[in-house]
Amino acid sequence: MSVREAPAATAPPPMERMGPPGRKWLPVRRTVGRRARGGAQRGRRSGKWWVPWLFLAPALILFTYFKFIPMARALVMSVQDVKPYLGNTWVGTANYSEILGSESFRSATWNTIVLAVTQTAGSMLLGFGLALLVEGQTRKLTFIRSAAFLPVVVPMAVVAELWRIMYHPTSDGLLNHLIGLVGLGPSGFINDPDTSLASIAVTGIWRGAPYDMMIFLAGLAGIDRGLYEAAIVDGASTRRRILNVTLPGLRPVFAILFVLAAVRGFRSFTEVFLLTNGGPNGSTEVVMTLIYKLGLEQNRLGVGSAGAVLLFAATLVLTVCVQLLRRRKAA
Repeated sequence: MSVREAPAATAPPPMERMGPPGRKWLPVRRTVGRRARGGAQRGRRSGKWWVPWLFLAPALILFTYFKFIPMARALVMSVQDVKPYLGNTWVGTANYSEILGSESFRSATWNTIVLAVTQTAGSMLLGFGLALLVEGQTRKLTFIRSAAFLPVVVPMAVVAELWRIMYHPTSDGLLNHLIGLVGLGPSGFINDPDTSLASIAVTGIWRGAPYDMMIFLAGLAGIDRGLYEAAIVDGASTRRRILNVTLPGLRPVFAILFVLAAVRGFRSFTEVFLLTNGGPNGSTEVVMTLIYKLGLEQNRLGVGSAGAVLLFAATLVLTVCVQLLRRRKAA
């Protein structure tokens, strides 16, 4: 073969380079194009980072002005002798010492704990029972769930006035008339120091149970139906299915609801204020109503702020402890 007829050596494509044996590099043109498109997308994303914050801005402004700034202000006032229009004086921990040494604060703390525990346990148990009863997809159950949820959306002022009428202490009152049908005498309910706190707890349970019911329903929907079918095949009764399938599946829901219900119980104010205002004889005085009276009725803003900070600290400690226990059990 002559030199002219010898085949010319083939060179790799101008935009393609060869790599190690068995591997072929991507064309330079494609790589550059992908990098350019990725850079453009990152640029567009980084240029719109402020869009979510723009939508959140109205809520954040309201929360900052009406919640976070007052919280910081209360923390500052708790270590001062607050005198409106005359100037505040630094007193250190004197306000905390005064309120912790007060008999009324200790009594209010005990009432708050009893009310929180009673409402938490009652609303969770009643909400769990209601969730088991109304679980399903039929239209009738949808209507029943909507009707059962109404106490949550009704304003607390309306709820308190409704229960005040039902708690009328004479024999003509609604609840006294009902218990009179079974031979029980009329009760004073919120007008009796022995039953006033329990009466407020019943009101709180009635209003809080539907909220817990809806969260339990969401948790029940997430449980695998195959576990129930396997339990039925094994001959498990309804009670055993609830104990061995439903309750373990709702463990995270119980942890969340416990925190929410406990915080709701510690912050009880409206129902107590509207039904009894801490009476009779301080039998229903809770920390929130005591703080209100110290700050706004007795004009002792520094002592009231110290009580508010202590209540916030107790709620925070409770929440953190529950979360730590939940993580330890999960681990």
